[in-house]
Amino acid sequence: MHPPDVLCLTLDGDATGIAAQLVAQGWAVSHARNVQAAQRMQAHGDFPVALLVAGAEPALTHAAVESLLDTGPGTEWVALCEPQALQEPAFRDLVLDSFFDHQLMPADGPELSIRLRHARERALLHRLRRDERHGHDALGMVGQGLVIARLRAAIRKVASTEAPVLIGGESGSGKELAARAIHQCSQRAAGPFVVVNCGAIAPTLIHSELFGHERGAFTGASSERRGLIEAAHGGTLFLDEIGDLPLDLQTNLLRFLQEKTIARVGAVRHVKVDARVVAASHVDLAEAVAVGRFREDLFYRLNVLSIEVQPLRKRMEDVPVLAQHFFDRCATAGRSRARGFSRQSFEAMQAHTWPGNVRELFNRVQRALVMTERRLISPDDLGLPTVQGAMGVALNVARTAAERDVICHTLHRMSHNVTHAARELGVSRMTLYRLMDKHGIVLDELPRGASAAGWGARGGMAPIRTREDMGGLGAVR
Repeated sequence: MHPPDVLCLTLDGDATGIAAQLVAQGWAVSHARNVQAAQRMQAHGDFPVALLVAGAEPALTHAAVESLLDTGPGTEWVALCEPQALQEPAFRDLVLDSFFDHQLMPADGPELSIRLRHARERALLHRLRRDERHGHDALGMVGQGLVIARLRAAIRKVASTEAPVLIGGESGSGKELAARAIHQCSQRAAGPFVVVNCGAIAPTLIHSELFGHERGAFTGASSERRGLIEAAHGGTLFLDEIGDLPLDLQTNLLRFLQEKTIARVGAVRHVKVDARVVAASHVDLAEAVAVGRFREDLFYRLNVLSIEVQPLRKRMEDVPVLAQHFFDRCATAGRSRARGFSRQSFEAMQAHTWPGNVRELFNRVQRALVMTERRLISPDDLGLPTVQGAMGVALNVARTAAERDVICHTLHRMSHNVTHAARELGVSRMTLYRLMDKHGIVLDELPRGASAAGWGARGGMAPIRTREDMGGLGAVR
């Protein structure tokens, strides 16, 4: 078995003796004498744990530490320093904010090895958690519940066609993310994905922005310019908030959908454009048609295939997964004291109704990372009230999670055979289907070879019928 690797960065003194002690304890030591050398080693090697050897006055800045952490985000650092070094406020803050542990000189080989092994185990746990979360992120959408599984299934179906798609859903629910997933799953994935926010372009410019213009078409048009529709040739045109499009441009857009040609402003000829249209709106377009704000013929031309992105309050099981995903994303972008969420934070997030949907959750996590002075983010950091008497809720959540994990583990052991798994669990096949429906376990979403832990909304190897395929089985209670 290959000895575990440790990156040893020595800023002061001779590390020969320390390296010899570590080798004696079973470590393979890679030695660097400055930050730049350590970064090069991190870029070309895999170091779950690293050791910083510093003297009484270590010449190390926050910027240098941040560069090391950014180069090797999966590495846990341990500091070995003289006692006087911790009297310097700047270095003391570095150790507290960015290091897993520290030890004072003179070096004690066995004790130092124990600290390094603890740090290494911690780093490996972080990696396992990251790998598991990648399994929850399919089609660019994070989540493991039944609602998000159905959305992924719908996206895969509509992506296989060339027909227009109309996406509905509240603001901040992830309509653009769904549109990107449709594009990425389609045969147009190699082409451009052009986003047009119909409500954000000035009315005087929107015609030229969408359709382009010829040279001299109006004052200031010194050269010809392709519009956004032309820019989507060979790919997908995403018209966000299409309900805000002026009525006169709705007519031009309808002509494009019918004929697949456009005319630039000031042009006498038409240009053929091959682009699939995906539109989205947070308002009810059928209601907008009824009051005369949206063309009925354009509505029916767009509404060939429709997808509804559910608000976050209807998929609360995904809130912890999404919060942790945003935490990881934002924590990588900048240094923060926070290392995760407190139990009270998760309880507060589960109790919140999220009127701003996923966008609100992202903003609250981002703000908490900037503002918190704690190691674990609190409800107050998120701007949420603490849930009173939430211990019963937490116990219920734990029981639900345990039930889900047992079902997933049994399906895994039984090679994802539902009949055999039901017999092993001591329930009927129909009861197991109902439990799978309750926990959002979709067998055809589960990758082969996954571990049972944290499966959530994923299930087995062979494709299994969902509730819709089984004629509404989920309604039979």
